[in-house]
Amino acid sequence: QVQLVESGGGLVQPGGSLRLSCAASGSIVNFYTMGWHRQAPGKQRELVARITGDGSTVYADFVKGRFTISRDNAKNTVYLQMNDLKPEDAAVYYCKRDFLGRGTNVAWGQGTQVTVSS
Repeated sequence: QVQLVESGGGLVQPGGSLRLSCAASGSIVNFYTMGWHRQAPGKQRELVARITGDGSTVYADFVKGRFTISRDNAKNTVYLQMNDLKPEDAAVYYCKRDFLGRGTNVAWGQGTQVTVSS
């Protein structure tokens, strides 16, 4: 029943920036740990960043210092600010909602494409 809708992807040159948004329907978002994952063609899906209901964050090593995850619980929306984008960042980015952060009740969005190319 839950819907997660990602937006903000697109084509950007190396060194550029994008901000992804994930709008969540249904339950109050502060019950959920929210995350961004990405998957490139032929590659495994990997964690990019995660944020808990109280604002604690975790980042993959390959995005530390470049990406920032944030949330607006009143709007049921999670963001991923991506700066200094690199060609290896190109992937489909997926929003994940995880009830209480337990990994047993998870919803995924459809994804938004990020392309990094000169």
